[in-house]
Amino acid sequence: MKTFLKIVLLIAAFALSQPASAAKNILVFGDSLSAGYGIARDDSWVNLLQQELKKKHPQFEVVNASISGETTAGGLRRIGKALQEHHPEIVIVELGANDGLRGTNLAETEKNLDKIIGQTQKANARVLLLGIQLPPNYGPDYTRRFRTLYPRLAKKHDITLVPFMLEGVLPEQFQADNLHPNAEAQPGIMRHILRSLMPLLD
Repeated sequence: MKTFLKIVLLIAAFALSQPASAAKNILVFGDSLSAGYGIARDDSWVNLLQQELKKKHPQFEVVNASISGETTAGGLRRIGKALQEHHPEIVIVELGANDGLRGTNLAETEKNLDKIIGQTQKANARVLLLGIQLPPNYGPDYTRRFRTLYPRLAKKHDITLVPFMLEGVLPEQFQADNLHPNAEAQPGIMRHILRSLMPLLD
């Protein structure tokens, strides 16, 4: 009887010492566009992505580390801790919109994103970069330079890029601020991002 109990205890101790092997984390690292600003949490594209992955890729767990109002500078300060805490297989980087809306120096924005991507790759995680575009009232030169920094970073780091994460969102699918998509737009955003994410899941 004692021998049997020892075997049971050894098996239990071994099981507890093993890391949780089931879930592979996908870290969504963004701002209000990914934090679900102005809509119910269940309606956000990030939550819809988790529901979709459960159907065919249940081994992946989506972790949303997005914060409304976040800038690339704030993201750079947070990325190290987020990588250590969640050990993601994939990181979806969605930052820069607040930099652009504040008229931040674009060289600084690009440098911050460059470092975020670099740290993520050093942690052996794959990166999906979500591009953002600014409203035309910010001027043609600034909006053009802002738009082109995303493909430049994607090429430099050899990562997958979604050129414009809000592509296909209709004017009537924005909230009253004309910046944040409403709940009706979220399924389309999720499907648009999922198309680029799928190859990274293999």
